[in-house]
Amino acid sequence: MQMDSTALTDATREALAQLRDPSGFQWTIVYMVILTAFLYANEVQAKRWNVVAAGLALWFADWINEIVNSGILAWNGVAPLWVETGRTSFQVLVGVNIETNLLFLLHGMVYAKMLPQDRDLRMFGINNRLAVALGMSLFSVVIEVILNRIDVLRWHWTFWDAPLGLPFIFVFGYLWFFIAAAWAHDAPSESARWRRVGTLAGIAALLGVSFGAMGWL
Repeated sequence: MQMDSTALTDATREALAQLRDPSGFQWTIVYMVILTAFLYANEVQAKRWNVVAAGLALWFADWINEIVNSGILAWNGVAPLWVETGRTSFQVLVGVNIETNLLFLLHGMVYAKMLPQDRDLRMFGINNRLAVALGMSLFSVVIEVILNRIDVLRWHWTFWDAPLGLPFIFVFGYLWFFIAAAWAHDAPSESARWRRVGTLAGIAALLGVSFGAMGWL
């Protein structure tokens, strides 16, 4: 990604300086990958395909966000909506490192594990799928604020910064992820479930190939 470095924010320059640089590699990431694979293998062995699909759906939804975030930086030449900085084993894109990427691979499965079997059960007066999604989105935003306070997750634009931007982060940064996970989890059939996951994967792949070809990643 080539752009005028003088126009970039300090946080953006910091993230770009380590973008896909393997020199930060740490062996802990190998353990994290194997642990993530083990957790998925448990669900596959138990044939809990709805949980697996929820995990993958949320992960692909996050990839869509991350790729668009990199595109936003390429378009404005100043800063993306969010930047991840600090020590990492591998900075995948300007807004996501390998550790966070693996976190999102598990986040959808955590959400699925918290869902009641009864899809129509109401919690706090609303559908339980939405209630759990709202709760987990709120929790995720609180974590983001903490990460922002310790300068490893940085925001630049007022509409995507505390306090005014928190509702946007809540909805577009998290809530739609969990809705996507529920969409895959509650599909009426296995074929429909994997079509839904495939749709999200296809969108992410199309964006990745297109933006990558234009040098925006």
